[in-house]
Amino acid sequence: MTTNPPDESDAPVDAAAAEASAGDGTVAEAGTEEASPASEFASRVAGLVGSSSWSADFGNPKVDVAADGWVEAVRTVRDEAGLDFFSFLSAVDWSNDVAVGEPLEESVEERFEVLVRLSSGRTNEAVTLSTAIPKDEARLPTLIEVFGGADWHEREAAEMFGIEFVGHPNLSKLYLTDEFEGHPLRKDYPLLSREVKPWPGMVDVEDMPSTENPEAGSTSSSEDAAGNQQSAVGSEEAPAEGGELSAGDAEGGAQ
Repeated sequence: MTTNPPDESDAPVDAAAAEASAGDGTVAEAGTEEASPASEFASRVAGLVGSSSWSADFGNPKVDVAADGWVEAVRTVRDEAGLDFFSFLSAVDWSNDVAVGEPLEESVEERFEVLVRLSSGRTNEAVTLSTAIPKDEARLPTLIEVFGGADWHEREAAEMFGIEFVGHPNLSKLYLTDEFEGHPLRKDYPLLSREVKPWPGMVDVEDMPSTENPEAGSTSSSEDAAGNQQSAVGSEEAPAEGGELSAGDAEGGAQ
């Protein structure tokens, strides 16, 4: 996480060093070490919202803001940076308690990270604003007054992570039933519990069909059946021929 813009220096650097310095996906020209457009934009947005923590990894500006200034930061970026399109809101559960999978190699600071992506269709600029809230007090003011489109995004985050968006008029569930317990996108949620209690989306699953056509039967069975049928036809024809001979004999006997 970058806390300050890269130092601008006139000292010459080789091409390899210039390329290595562009960690956000851009390549600086040999002989200079310039800040990329993404890092410059992230730095400008950070200045607007009063943040000293920002990054531009892989060309994606991201700015961290305090939870108590969450709504005001989003409003400032909309009005002063011109990013008036709400792309999405989501969350990340940073947790050391993992219900499924291998334990973490390194411990993390446990928290919920809430992210909102804002962009502009006129300038093609975009930024991700991020804030952290404690897991034992997972509450954050709603953004509905700034962006009406945050409505269902916050409902989804509340349902999947258990985050309360204070001031939201209706945090009802979108996907799960009212009787469902827990928040499925939390790292400590035991996904294997679906084996011992009904999963809301579970339906009856039919058995997979066999590789053989049950009506046609196997190839060998069909061949055997065909052979038997031919044998049966042959056996029916044989008595008929014998019958004609017998009739002839009878006719000859009559003469």
